[in-house]
Amino acid sequence: MLKQKTQLLLAGQGLHWSTQRIVSVATQITILLISMVLLTKVIITIGERRLQEDWAAQRYSELQTVGTLLADRVSFQQFRTQMFASSELLKRYLTIPSEERQKKLQQNWTGMTGNTPELLDIALFDAQGEFKFSTTNLFSRQPLPASLLGGARNMGGSEIYTSPLEFIPINGKLEPYMYQLAWLENPDQTIRGYLVTYQSMSRMLKSIKPGYSALEAPLLMLDTQGLIYAGVDKKLNVNRIPDIMGGSLRQSYPALWRKMANTNFGQFHGDDATFVYLKIELTTQYETRREYYLASYVRNSEIAENFSDWSNVLIVGAIVMTLLGILLIFLSHAYRIGQRSREFSIELANRLFSSDIGCIIVNENNRVVTANEKAAKLLSMPLDELSDRNLQRILQLENDQYGEIIEQLQKNNKWHSVIDFEEQYGCSLSVTVSQSKRRNKKGSYLVVTFEDISQLKQVQQQAHLSQLLNDNAVASALLQANGDLLLSNDEFLQLFAIHDVSDKKLTQLLNNDIETQWSRIVQQLQLQGTWKGQVLCNPDSKENNSLQATLKGHLDQAGEVEYIVCTLESCSQNYLDQHRGEFMPHRSTILINHKDLEDYFSGLDKASREDSSLLLLDITAESMLSHMSDIGQLESRQREVEIHILKSLPSGYQMSHWQLGKLIVIMPNTHSDEAHHFALSTLDSLNEIGLGAGICMGIASYQPEQTLEQYINNAEVALKRAKQIGEKNICQAFTRQS
Repeated sequence: MLKQKTQLLLAGQGLHWSTQRIVSVATQITILLISMVLLTKVIITIGERRLQEDWAAQRYSELQTVGTLLADRVSFQQFRTQMFASSELLKRYLTIPSEERQKKLQQNWTGMTGNTPELLDIALFDAQGEFKFSTTNLFSRQPLPASLLGGARNMGGSEIYTSPLEFIPINGKLEPYMYQLAWLENPDQTIRGYLVTYQSMSRMLKSIKPGYSALEAPLLMLDTQGLIYAGVDKKLNVNRIPDIMGGSLRQSYPALWRKMANTNFGQFHGDDATFVYLKIELTTQYETRREYYLASYVRNSEIAENFSDWSNVLIVGAIVMTLLGILLIFLSHAYRIGQRSREFSIELANRLFSSDIGCIIVNENNRVVTANEKAAKLLSMPLDELSDRNLQRILQLENDQYGEIIEQLQKNNKWHSVIDFEEQYGCSLSVTVSQSKRRNKKGSYLVVTFEDISQLKQVQQQAHLSQLLNDNAVASALLQANGDLLLSNDEFLQLFAIHDVSDKKLTQLLNNDIETQWSRIVQQLQLQGTWKGQVLCNPDSKENNSLQATLKGHLDQAGEVEYIVCTLESCSQNYLDQHRGEFMPHRSTILINHKDLEDYFSGLDKASREDSSLLLLDITAESMLSHMSDIGQLESRQREVEIHILKSLPSGYQMSHWQLGKLIVIMPNTHSDEAHHFALSTLDSLNEIGLGAGICMGIASYQPEQTLEQYINNAEVALKRAKQIGEKNICQAFTRQS
């Protein structure tokens, strides 16, 4: 593991093996291991398969040789049978049969079978196919096929019939054999008898190639139906291969048999062994073909054992390469971490030295070694002239002052102060001097930083002046749009007998009426910027606590009220009594509930009310209120329409909420034509800003002795007509007095 030898400025400069880096290393090592295992496995598999192919090519060549020799041996046996059939001893016996001649003939045959291992027996049958005698009497009970006797036969003369392979028990073991039959004819081609020779196939194979009798090179012989006739003398140790004579490979190993049945030669790679097979033809005779399969195999475990030396070499090589790859991965990541750590340290030092803070480095002789551009700018000197200058001269300090700095540096390794350089450099600088030891060298160096705090001092001076300006006899406070108090002066705290304004609202300190009217006050501040009114500090007190409140709103970039400045001044009781009757709802105030509208309508003088008109405005556009989620959209649209109408609402007109999406405008001293003109101009102005879509207006005139409810109902009739007509969306009703 790499280690950091130098002292670090911060932990980020060190050598860090992050979680992402560790995961990356683990992933690469895992991929390397999997790749090497798969590659080694593939190479070993390819090597074993190549060894199998070499073995198969060799075995196939041997099978061809064995098949050729076996066919030649069968042909030779046919010739030998023909020689037996034409021998003088047999002719003499057939001419004049006698026991003596029979005995000589049997002795001659016994000598032949003794000298020829594959020749099991020689037998003689009479013209009717009945057994007469043989050398061993092993086949005395085997009758001749009827197709070979008499007139049913298709062969004769000097021809030799070769039978298919069959089994016979000899000494407790099944012996595969075939017999050859020769026809013994008279000169007139009548049958005198039949000579049959019996040949052992297993002995014939052993005499051709003795090596095939061992387990290292097994040889199987099968007929075209899959029955095994040779090659199972000993246990095979191969799954699905019959281990007895006469076993069916067709039933025990169907996949292998299908491959053999479809082709005359080839290879088959099984789970346990690799097989090589070849179809041979022993003899061709009339309407009969004697075809058999020669097969050999090698177990996969033997191939793997033969290839084990190379496998061990490959495995060892793969392990060495894997270890080298892991080491290379680890070293490459460690090198990258070290490089990035060094790059980060260099970049960090460069950023620190080239930051917005002036910085100079001073040697042990108090001479400037180097400085950045910010330091030269703050000290109003060219960068080249700062080199080799004395630190004491730069700081404009006396000897005793500079001596105190050096003494403090020796104790604490750091000194900090604010120096006024207004006369020299035109700014105030915060100076910090730090002492650091040289690594591997004696002595030390100083790092001096300069920071311009002129603006900070100006801000502090402005804050002091604002505090002096706010310290007056009028109670004032700064609050948010929701009424939360932020700041206040001492007069405000004394007025409400509180110590601070934390977690307090202006509506809680004043009477309850202002809390219910706060939303209208904020709306007026948003439209006009100011609001004035009289409030009570404590409505339950018998003393005169009436105050004249002045609120001034400050808007944000979106046009919403962000901060409110509140001033509170004392207001005499006589002033209140004198002006109480003059207070009327401001024309830009929106009446919230029906009770306020009733009070306003009842407060109108008789002439203004009788000559008044009422405008009912519906701002609900089509497709609105089709879903509960559209209510917020409708409320936002209604608010925008209200603000726009309030900006141009004539003096004396009063607006009020009626229902969701409906507004009422009462227009005193306004006949129906003037009301219609006001509605047209309002609708045109709304269309100009894109708010006029779907707005309908209904206008009604006041009727004698009419209540406000009847007044509004007449306007509702006009509004329904406006929606039905659909032209300019404005309609009048009940504008003539009855």
